[in-house]
Amino acid sequence: MRVVVQRCKEAKVTVDGTITGAVGQGLMLLVGVTHEDTEKDAKYLADKIAGLRIFEDESGKMNFSVTETGGAILSVSQFTLYGDCRKGRRPNFMAAAAPAEAERLYDYFNHELRNGGLTVETGVFGAMMDVSLTNWGPVTLILDSRG
Repeated sequence: MRVVVQRCKEAKVTVDGTITGAVGQGLMLLVGVTHEDTEKDAKYLADKIAGLRIFEDESGKMNFSVTETGGAILSVSQFTLYGDCRKGRRPNFMAAAAPAEAERLYDYFNHELRNGGLTVETGVFGAMMDVSLTNWGPVTLILDSRG
């Protein structure tokens, strides 16, 4: 499982002109699932993200997590995180999990974040989405459950 984490001042996702998820200060997550992923991967990343200290304290040091700051999360499914661009000019998405399994693990991942006390907004799985955010810092990290 792979997640692009962006610290944001605000973020929103729109489907067919309708906002399906929006947050203020917190994290914008792009979430990709591959074939070997399990609930263990989803839980590991949910726990890691909930405790990731990327918000600054009064000294400007990254000492606080989204949980500690009371921030929210916008989670958007993103199968293209498993696009392979090594050959040719068109990405190959064979490493992305089948839609039904990817959606199940994406939902489980969001459930685990919510179980940790976080507010989680989402896009619509499989839909064409417009995503916007104000990346704060900017701070962008890529986490992978497989190392």
